[in-house]
Amino acid sequence: MREKFGVLFDLDGTLWNAVAAITPAWRRVLAEYGKQVTAEDMNGIMGLTDREIARRFLPSLPEEEGVRVVHEAAGAEALDLWETGGRLYPGVEETLKALAKDYPLFLVSNCMDGYIPAFLHAHALEEVFTDAAWLGHPADSKAENIRAICTSYRLEKAVYVGDTASDGAAARAAGLPFLQALYGFGAGAENDGEIGAITELPGLLAAFWNNEP
Repeated sequence: MREKFGVLFDLDGTLWNAVAAITPAWRRVLAEYGKQVTAEDMNGIMGLTDREIARRFLPSLPEEEGVRVVHEAAGAEALDLWETGGRLYPGVEETLKALAKDYPLFLVSNCMDGYIPAFLHAHALEEVFTDAAWLGHPADSKAENIRAICTSYRLEKAVYVGDTASDGAAARAAGLPFLQALYGFGAGAENDGEIGAITELPGLLAAFWNNEP
């Protein structure tokens, strides 16, 4: 294993699509505050922070109250996901297990507490990832969390794999190359490489690092 090389992953739109699984929980919680949400609405918040979601879904509430409601919904979704999981993209499980033999793998997402543990538990992927970072754990921005992982594990080379322009911006702010999953929630982002399926990632990583100066 190349211990000083790291592959950091976004979750939503990169490894799975959990919209169908989480929408019922959000409907239950937000209905109490007069907000009706659809699966299309949920697609639109993937990758946003708690405050961004509160402003979008609950603009009439004071921001701190909106954030509290968003965290309530996130707690409900995590309970559902723990049991049901989401929809993994084709080849994710096999590809991650193969990559983990060569590189330490990490998750860095803007999700809230409970989301990543539910993903790992539901799909039995706890042993595949070395560590994870999410909103507020340890930092409040994806770029800071990417940097925190790289610093903690003293990674000499690393890439961030995500699907949206905001993922690319976070990777660049953290000083990492961005490899874009074109099958996810975003398109057309500036990137350093792209994949049309997760199964293409091992080959792209090998070519990317072998061609680096």
